[in-house]
Amino acid sequence: MDKGHRGAGHPLLMSVLDDFKLDGKVALVTGAARGLGQGIALGLAEAGADVAALDILPVDETGEKISALGRCFHPMNHDLRETKAERAVEIVSECVSELGRLDILVNNAGLIRRAPALDFGEEDWEDVISVNLSAAFYLSQAAARNYVDAGRGGKIISTASVLSSQGGITVPSYAATKAGIANLTRALANEWASLGINVNAIAPSYFTTELTSAIREDTERSDALLVRIPAGRYGEPEDLKGAVVLLSSAAGDFIHGTILPVDGGWLGR
Repeated sequence: MDKGHRGAGHPLLMSVLDDFKLDGKVALVTGAARGLGQGIALGLAEAGADVAALDILPVDETGEKISALGRCFHPMNHDLRETKAERAVEIVSECVSELGRLDILVNNAGLIRRAPALDFGEEDWEDVISVNLSAAFYLSQAAARNYVDAGRGGKIISTASVLSSQGGITVPSYAATKAGIANLTRALANEWASLGINVNAIAPSYFTTELTSAIREDTERSDALLVRIPAGRYGEPEDLKGAVVLLSSAAGDFIHGTILPVDGGWLGR
C-alpha cells in the first residue's frame, strides 16, 4: 500500500474511525458502580457518549471518571430484583428525561450465588433469575419501544458469559441465566433487526471483579483456570471497551444476534 494511504488524515481512514465515534449518543449501563459495568461505561464515554449509570450501589466513582472526560452523567439507583415491565419503563423514561434521549442500553448488572445444586436455595435462584435475565428482558423491551417511538433505531448489548456455552460448577442459576441471555439476544435480534435495533451480547470469561474474587483467592483453582486461558491472565474491565464500542457504534450496524467472546481464548481451548 502507498504510504499516503496510511496517513492519519487519509479520508478513508478517517471515515472508518468516525464509525466508532459515539458523539451525541446516550448510553444506559446497568451494574455500573464498579467492575465490568464501570469499565463499559468509561469505554462508551471515552468514545463520546453521555452515560446514565444504574446500580444498587453508589455510582459516584463512575460519575467522577465520566465527568472528567467532559461527558454528561446521570446516576440511577435501583434494585433490579424488583424490575418488572412498569419499572423498566420508568428507568428508560428517567434516562431520556435527564439526558435527552437513549441510544444504547447495556444490560450488564448481574448476580452470582454459589452452592451445590442439591442445596441451592429458592432465594438464591429467584434473585439471580430476576437480575440477570428478567430485568434484562424488561429493560430491552422498554428501550426497544423507545427506539421505535423515536424512529431512529438503537443498540442493545447484554453481558453473557463463557457459561452461556458451558454449565459451570455450583452456579446453576447463573449458568441458566447466561445461557438464557445468549438465546434471548438471538430471539430479540430476529424480531428487531428489521427495526434498526441491533441486539448483541459480549461473553467474558474470568475477569478481576468481585464476582470472581472467591475463585481468584483459591490458589489451586486460580492456577488451574489460568492454565486454561490461552492469554495466560484474567481479563480486566478495560478489556471490554473495544467490543462494547464496536457493538454500540455505526461500525457494528450489520452485527445482529451475535454473542461475542471476550475471553482470552477460553472458548477456543
